[in-house]
Amino acid sequence: MRRLLNVSRIQLVNVPVMLGLPLLVLGLAFLLNVAIFAMISDSARAGEPVSGAMVSIYFVLLSVHLQTMTQVFPFAAGLSVTRRTFFGATTLVVLGQSLLYGILLTLLKLVEAGTDGWGLGMRFFGLPFLVQDNPLLQLLIYTAPLLLLSFIGVWVGIVFKRWGQPGVYTVVIGVGLLAVLFAFLATWRGWWASIGAFFVEQSPLALLFAYPLGLAAVFAAAGYLTIRRAIP
Repeated sequence: MRRLLNVSRIQLVNVPVMLGLPLLVLGLAFLLNVAIFAMISDSARAGEPVSGAMVSIYFVLLSVHLQTMTQVFPFAAGLSVTRRTFFGATTLVVLGQSLLYGILLTLLKLVEAGTDGWGLGMRFFGLPFLVQDNPLLQLLIYTAPLLLLSFIGVWVGIVFKRWGQPGVYTVVIGVGLLAVLFAFLATWRGWWASIGAFFVEQSPLALLFAYPLGLAAVFAAAGYLTIRRAIP
C-alpha cells in the first residue's frame, strides 16, 4: 500500500491540472451561468430554469485521466514503476478524486437549495434528474458517474499507449458503428417503446449509481488488462 501511495503522489505532482483544471472549468461555467441568469428577466426565471453546464466537470475529468496515461505513465515507467503498481495508484487517485468532487458537488447543491438558486432561482448543481433528498444518496449519484468517466479516460489513454492513434480511431469508429447498428435494430424490431419504459421504470439510484458503478468496474478491468502490454 505504501508503494501505491508513493506512486500516486507522482500523479499529483501537477496539481493544477489534476485537481485544479476540473474545478476551474466548473467554476467558469458556474460564473457564466450566474451572469446569464442575472441578466434575464424575472418572468423568464419564474419556471426555475435549469442549466446543464455542471456536467462539464465530468468530461474534463475524462480528459485529465486520459492525460494521466499518455503523459504521467511514461514518466513513472522511467522511474522503474511497474505497470501493475501504476494502475493501482491510478485507481486510488480516481477513487479519491471522484469522492472528493462528489462531496463538493453535494455541498454546493445544498447551498444552492438553501439560497433559492443563489438568489436567482437558478438550478446549476441541483439538476432535476440528479436531486435526492438523502445527502448520502446524493453523494453516490454524483460520484459514480465521475468514476465512470475517469476510468473511460484511463482506458482510452491506455489504448493510445498500446496501439497509438489507429487504436483510438478503431475504438471510436467501432462504438459509432455499434450505436448505429443498435439504432437500426431497435427501429426495425420496434424496441424503442420497451427501451423507454425500461429507463422510466428504473430508480434514480439504479440509473445514476448502480449502472455507472458497474460500467466503471468494467472499464477499470479493461484498463488493467490492457496496460499489461502497453508501451510507456
